Amino acid sequence: MSSPATTGLPVVVIGAGPVGLAAAAHLTGHGLDVVVLERGPAAADSVRRWGHVRLFSTWAELTDPAAEKLLAPTGWAKPDPGTYPTGADWVERYLRPLAGVLGDAVRYGATVTGVSRLGRDRIVDADRAGVPFTVDHTTADGAEHRVLARAVIDASGTFTLPSPAGGNGLPALGERAAADRVTYRVPDLADRAVRARYAGRRTAVIGSGASAFTALAALADLAGREPGTHAVWVLRRGISGATFGGGSADQLPARGALGLAAKAAVDEGHADAVTGFRTAAVERDEAGRLVLVGDDGTRLDPVDEAIVLTGLRPDLSFLTEVRLGLDDRLQAPHALAGGIDPNQHSCGSVRPHGHRELAHPEPGFYLVGMKSYGRAPTFLAMTGYEQARSVAAALAGDLEAADRVELTLPETGVCGGSGLFDAPGGQAAGGCCTPAPQPVRIGIGPAAAVDIGGAGEPSGGCCG
Repeated sequence: MSSPATTGLPVVVIGAGPVGLAAAAHLTGHGLDVVVLERGPAAADSVRRWGHVRLFSTWAELTDPAAEKLLAPTGWAKPDPGTYPTGADWVERYLRPLAGVLGDAVRYGATVTGVSRLGRDRIVDADRAGVPFTVDHTTADGAEHRVLARAVIDASGTFTLPSPAGGNGLPALGERAAADRVTYRVPDLADRAVRARYAGRRTAVIGSGASAFTALAALADLAGREPGTHAVWVLRRGISGATFGGGSADQLPARGALGLAAKAAVDEGHADAVTGFRTAAVERDEAGRLVLVGDDGTRLDPVDEAIVLTGLRPDLSFLTEVRLGLDDRLQAPHALAGGIDPNQHSCGSVRPHGHRELAHPEPGFYLVGMKSYGRAPTFLAMTGYEQARSVAAALAGDLEAADRVELTLPETGVCGGSGLFDAPGGQAAGGCCTPAPQPVRIGIGPAAAVDIGGAGEPSGGCCG
């Protein structure tokens, strides 16, 4: 996919994370020149920042075939496919070696500031597809640079732009001022200084996904060793069979186990749950502790710290001159959005997809990886590898390979409907058994047998 004006130019990949490096490996395999621009000082900079977190995918699902082919001549040995690495393991045993094989194709400390067409802003139609892309970026020394490209693959992810605590998508009033007591990442409680911040204290965990499960489980473990440690789990929805994920029915067992660990945290009394609560403000009491205020005026008891894990969102600030075709809710490509909409999907029911679903009105431009999902939380690494394979084949002109599906995604085993977002009145949109949300304390008694059902429900969620 090139014009005479772009022949011989590289494909620029933005981001040297798992999917960006996979895209570079596939492009290299097709004989295309590639330049990878990574804002961090080393490959997979974002993954390094959550290196203490263990993934719920096994090694079998975390390496890309084209990348393995590049690594093989170096003597690289694939880790045990049935084991679960931490983020740090993923970097050191796979991503860093892969970046090393790609060599000078990966440029570090390169922060992309803008993507456009040579001599064309987004308004101009004339010969738009026939001129190269321009990718402007700055380096660590402040110098400005420009790379001309035949195509651009944005795999920069969403890690750098976490969503705020505010229930309306904006920071809650006072949230910025409370920055000294708020974090938007799963804390590394193995770090002594970090552990001291939460030990013996009361912490609000805001969010309902895998990251919130991980934080709750970590705080529960800390509570077993540090008396006085307690969590308050703040959810915008109610408690239902789907709240704790797929549990034992999840085809990714470790992902299901995260939900079971969160349930154990509340069952064992290490956490209280407050449901149907949408944060509108963060205030301080006389002792400087945080008071969360709901949009209905409800005030929660003070907490010492808040961990906000309400999702991530794509940074589109450097793509203002690119003609994007994005869904107005998810900020994902139109053709993909309907299949990943969390208002409808909570069962891993996302179909494998490739270059056609990822295409934009701007020919030769693609979002891949987590960024392609916009604000949807259902992304898996193997999904991104399939995206990279398809897009690279399309750019190489092999549409037969690009259109071929080479991936089967696992399901969560949770019943249909969302169970993720609330309809007016607090009822989960599309959920099959979610009660009207209300403040509630759960887990007062001893821990019960592990399952994910609510009272009287079968393990596996409300659809059994």
